[in-house]
Amino acid sequence: MVDIHCHILPGVDDGPETMEESLAMAESAIAQGITHIVATPHASSEYPFEYARVRRERDELQGLVGDRLTLATGCDFHLNTENLQALKDRRERFCINQNNYLLVEFSDYSIPRSMDQTLHDLQLAGLQPIITHPERNSILNSHPERLRQWIEQGCYAQVTAGALIGAFGSAPRRIAETWIAEGLVHFAASDAHDSRRRPLMMKKSYRAVTELFGAEKAQALFRDNPRAALEGQALPHVPPLADKRPAARRKRFFFF
Repeated sequence: MVDIHCHILPGVDDGPETMEESLAMAESAIAQGITHIVATPHASSEYPFEYARVRRERDELQGLVGDRLTLATGCDFHLNTENLQALKDRRERFCINQNNYLLVEFSDYSIPRSMDQTLHDLQLAGLQPIITHPERNSILNSHPERLRQWIEQGCYAQVTAGALIGAFGSAPRRIAETWIAEGLVHFAASDAHDSRRRPLMMKKSYRAVTELFGAEKAQALFRDNPRAALEGQALPHVPPLADKRPAARRKRFFFF
């Protein structure tokens, strides 16, 4: 598996505090069958993103795990004014493995309509936005049509592996499963923060998706699409969206 969203680096955000804790997370990942992890610390007003430091911590952790696990960097990008300006200057620092996929996190308190245009602008700039853990966002839970709109315009979505096995409660699990069935989800990732409170749960989640949706879907969400994002390639699995419009509003075609 390839994990594109993991807070594994020490001391840079609300993830592990020490390198020993980071190493424990890495060992857990290896035991679960993960071959690649993208270290994605928060880039926010609370946790400013320091690219040079992120790379140093990544290099040290890589040296400790050797070739048993490959570590890349990106970030959990908050759409605020400062970040958007920094993105214009050197966008590759923020992207997954310094390519063109960008993890985008929204607030639980407000998603202004201007964000629709912001996402579109990111796409026009050649970036591929990935909406992180929408199943845990109260606004998107109440207004799923907004997520659908973004997916229709070419954005992608990533659900949390733990949500798929009930780690965040029954509602996020149900929503994540529904959105997978509707074709709104392209990635599953750990969003792990430590080895205890927010551990990696990829192996169990992979099995859960396999049982519900089949092996092909599990491979797409946990391996094939994440590897494509890591390499900056087009996603091999982009499911068609289920038609949610009322029957009366659908176009009717008559053949004579």
